Amino acid sequence: MKIYTAILICLVGGFFIPLSAQEQKSSLADSLTAASDSMVRELTSQVQELQLQRIMLQEQLERSGQNARMDSIAKVQRQQRIDSLRKVTTGSPLIVEDDTLLVLYARRGGMLPETRVKATREIIESLAHKLVFKVDTLYTFEGEFTTDIMAGNTVVMSVTDTDGLWQGKPRSQLANEYMAVIQHKIIELHETYGLQKKLLRLFFAVLLIVVQLILIKLTIWLFDRWRSKVMHRVLDWLKPINIKDYELFDVHRQGRVIMFFYRVLRILFILFQLLISVPVLFSIFPETKTFVDTIIGYILNPVKDILSSIVGFLPNLFKIVIIIICFRYLVRVLKYFSVEIASGRLKINGFYPDWAPPTFVILRVLCYALMLVMIWPLLPSSNSAVFQGVSVFMGLIVSLGSTSIIGNVMAGMVMTYMRPFRIGDYIKVGDIVGEVIEKNVLVTRIRTRKNEIVTIQNSNMLSAQTSNYTEAAKEFGIIVHTKVTIGYDVPWQQIKEIMENAALDTQGIKKNPKPFMLITALDDFYVEYEINAYTDNSAAMPRVYSELHQNLLKRFFESGVEIMSPHIFARRDGIDTQMPADYLYPEKS
Repeated sequence: MKIYTAILICLVGGFFIPLSAQEQKSSLADSLTAASDSMVRELTSQVQELQLQRIMLQEQLERSGQNARMDSIAKVQRQQRIDSLRKVTTGSPLIVEDDTLLVLYARRGGMLPETRVKATREIIESLAHKLVFKVDTLYTFEGEFTTDIMAGNTVVMSVTDTDGLWQGKPRSQLANEYMAVIQHKIIELHETYGLQKKLLRLFFAVLLIVVQLILIKLTIWLFDRWRSKVMHRVLDWLKPINIKDYELFDVHRQGRVIMFFYRVLRILFILFQLLISVPVLFSIFPETKTFVDTIIGYILNPVKDILSSIVGFLPNLFKIVIIIICFRYLVRVLKYFSVEIASGRLKINGFYPDWAPPTFVILRVLCYALMLVMIWPLLPSSNSAVFQGVSVFMGLIVSLGSTSIIGNVMAGMVMTYMRPFRIGDYIKVGDIVGEVIEKNVLVTRIRTRKNEIVTIQNSNMLSAQTSNYTEAAKEFGIIVHTKVTIGYDVPWQQIKEIMENAALDTQGIKKNPKPFMLITALDDFYVEYEINAYTDNSAAMPRVYSELHQNLLKRFFESGVEIMSPHIFARRDGIDTQMPADYLYPEKS
């Protein structure tokens, strides 16, 4: 504009200037030329500046348009990616009282959707459980990056742009929709948990407790009132329970048992009432309503578990029954053969009849052990660590506590097949002599000559030296022997005759082989004679010895032979012979 104005002034001035003077024309032309050049330069500079500004503006406009197009493209691409993710992402639902209010997919900062949902649910439940709640306290607050759903000064939930992108809605619109849903749910829950409802439920709870206490007292009163009537009725038809001559349960004991079950029935009746009233009491309050399922579960779950265990155990139970039946009949077959062999009706070469009972016992134990091994895996919880631990513990206790028992059992089995003696045999074990009256797997019992019962462990029996008189008497005959000492003045032939005749006079001494005498010692003052005779009655050996001694005394006295060691023979000096007067002076007798 300034250039155009300058040119116009110059033209107007040149038109009115007088042309009389040549110098004036020349100076004016120079000034005009200089002014025009300056204006042209200034005009050119401004034009260039305007062109540069236009170029920069055009470039900026092009850049901003490109960014806008890029932002819209990026937004479309993000929406497409979110739509594809929504197909495979389940999200975290906000569930309050079995009602799904909304679903969150995005994080908020470092909080996962699950954490956001949990925090929101807790706030909603706390607001709903308040005694007083005002609906107008809920509102939305627009922030720079989030829209918060507020309840007074409490943030119920924050909605981000990403949440809106996931739902395909603006952030503020989505926050308002969420607030409406949350507000409706809080109002619904407050109608359930409000003050009025709590007071009403409290009244019903107190009423239920009072009714239950009255029912318990009424039940106790009725059972106490009917007790005497029931007792008299029961005693009228009760009879003693006898097993042969033994009275197992008399009427009084039966009455006590029946009254015990009567009291148990009263307790069960009261428990049945509580089983109904307690769940009802807990179901009155929504806060404790979940306890109902827990209490019922405490009762029903064990019953269900037991019934399911029983049903699941039935196939194994059938297998166990079949195994028991098979082994039972197998044991019966073994017992039959054992009885046949023991009675002598069935003979097996090299197998003695007295081996049959202990062999049957061993085979029966082995059969039962095999049966237990087959049944054990079929038992319930047999594979559990507790079951195995208890089994190992019991086995350890038995093994540690039954060492001596097992030793006696093994010794009894060894002696059974060694056959050193049998029941009724007359034996000698160490210093004990007597008749075997009992022999089992643990001990052996012997009745001595003095009628004493001596019990000896089988391990001691196996390690001790045992003499069986009965077995020797049956096969060869036992030699009964005794010694006397006579002086050198009596011929040995006479002593031999006296002692052999005394042995033959004894009842129980065998005539064949004949008794015989042995001279066992020639001492300084006497000769030692020993009479030996055979007997096959081992049980009567004490009587045989006694009668033999009596006959020896009788024969020596009748022969006038003095039975005494002649240590003082040289100093006798008129001392009477040491014999009964009946034998010294038979004419007087």
